[in-house]
Amino acid sequence: MSSKEKFIEHVAKGYQSKGDYIYMGAGMLEGKVFSEAAVKIPLKTMNRHGLIAGATGTGKSKTLQILAENLSDKGVPVMLMDVKGDLSGIAKASNGAEFIDERHAKLEFAFEPKSSPVEILSLSDQKGVRLRATVSEFGPILLARILELTSTQTGILAIIFKYCDDNHLPLLDLKDLKKIIQYATGDGKVEFEKDYGRISKASTGAILRKVVALEQQGADLFFGEKSFEVKDLQRKTSEGKGMINILRLTDIQDRPTLFSTFMLSLLAEIYSTFPEKGDSDKPELVMFIDEAHLIFNEASNALLDQIENIVKLIRSKGVGIYFVTQNPTDVPEGVLGQLGLKVQHALRAFTAKDRKAIKLAAENYPLSDFYDTKNVLTTLGIGEALISALDEKGRPSPLVATYLRAPMSRMDVLTNKELQDLIDDSPLVEKYNEEIDRESAYEILNEKIEVADKEEAREKAKEDRKKVSKGSSRKSTRQNPIIKVLTSATFIRGVMGIMNKLLK
Repeated sequence: MSSKEKFIEHVAKGYQSKGDYIYMGAGMLEGKVFSEAAVKIPLKTMNRHGLIAGATGTGKSKTLQILAENLSDKGVPVMLMDVKGDLSGIAKASNGAEFIDERHAKLEFAFEPKSSPVEILSLSDQKGVRLRATVSEFGPILLARILELTSTQTGILAIIFKYCDDNHLPLLDLKDLKKIIQYATGDGKVEFEKDYGRISKASTGAILRKVVALEQQGADLFFGEKSFEVKDLQRKTSEGKGMINILRLTDIQDRPTLFSTFMLSLLAEIYSTFPEKGDSDKPELVMFIDEAHLIFNEASNALLDQIENIVKLIRSKGVGIYFVTQNPTDVPEGVLGQLGLKVQHALRAFTAKDRKAIKLAAENYPLSDFYDTKNVLTTLGIGEALISALDEKGRPSPLVATYLRAPMSRMDVLTNKELQDLIDDSPLVEKYNEEIDRESAYEILNEKIEVADKEEAREKAKEDRKKVSKGSSRKSTRQNPIIKVLTSATFIRGVMGIMNKLLK
């Protein structure tokens, strides 16, 4: 058997699929493309998470696009975190190009331009369906991890949440949270000490400063109503296609804490609300996190632990999470070890640090009889990648240098008009874009303080009147003896004067 035949058999054995699958492309060996060596990812393993890595300009976004549009075609809803703003073109069919035709001719795979159903989401003031969550939905433990609170501060935050629950004070946005923190050691100090114990003003001050720091990153836009319901990420079209939800994050790169806050909230909400799925034929939802280093670089150890735990557990809910970044080392080892599908585009070796990173990246992939992984990583072209996946039984598939197919949708961004038309047609805009500011902890506590202040003012005025009244009474009492004395003395002097005259 020739090396070509051995290679084709090797790939076919590792990537054959009895069920539904996503066709990624064909295997490459010694610079040649073998269309018979089809690389197919079983649909049922797409909830096993994954990684798309590679240097800038090597085709990561296009690989993401291939996976997203194919998942949608299979009836799987998708959520894309679009940090660079270059994924909206998936809503329109490809215009085609000569290089695409040439690529698909090598693959012997028909190119059929088509669009995918898209929903545009936003965390900030950008156009799209607004995503929000209330402070109460976060809860004290999750919020404490985001704020990087100490154990003492976390305990105080838990007491504050308990007080709000006991007194029916809705914690909806950050102004509610700041108000109750101030109230705990201010106007409500006595009330808190009576029912919950003494709370240190220094601790509440430290918590408040961290809340303000989070607010400065734009979290005030995220916290509030109306809360986004994660079930709306699972919508499908009447034809059965899964909706591709694109979250625009082009203004979020300098606000990593807000991004981490949102991601942790979303994953926690999905985990708590989605039912257990077990081993199903396809995922319930697949999420792609572009520029994943934005989550991990600025995250605290507590936050990293939380993300790692959720990644481990959320698979049972039928949810797959895919991290898109430049280098596998951007992803913590605890998370990297959970990823079943790895698509590695080229890495560049310009410095000693780059060469070290390439060596580490190569060690993340299984050994191969056909490739020197470390060298292949630096010689891959645009639209080529090393792929390692799981078969339908969860076993690692062989490493294959793959000549990737092209996306069937446009590989550029929508125009402003196209984007606006897409948003105008959305049924979710009316549901979520109305700003609601109902009565919550901020208003209730302000009213309570105002009533207490008025009552205190009335009591003070009452006391002042009593003091004035008592003062007048004492003044009258002090004057009477004097008047008597003066009257008596005057009378005596008068009598004595008369007597002196008579004696004369």
